[in-house]
Amino acid sequence: MQIQTIFKAGNSDVVSIPRDLADEYGYNQGLMVQVIPAGYGDDLIIKKVKKVNKSKSKISTEFKSWLKSTLDEDKEILDELA
Repeated sequence: MQIQTIFKAGNSDVVSIPRDLADEYGYNQGLMVQVIPAGYGDDLIIKKVKKVNKSKSKISTEFKSWLKSTLDEDKEILDELA
């Protein structure tokens, strides 16, 4: 077990991850993580944030076309509701 010291970086308190642990668990610079309370004691848990595939829309072109035509047809009613 290695003891780390919390240090200041800008307005944040920071703790470094030892290289051997970072390599073993795939933590590297730029990785998005979530820091959450463990729910017991003063412990924190660091979890990787799952990647979201932003490259392709999962909405079909047929649905997009239907949505556009519906919004165009019902524009007046929707404007009144807003």
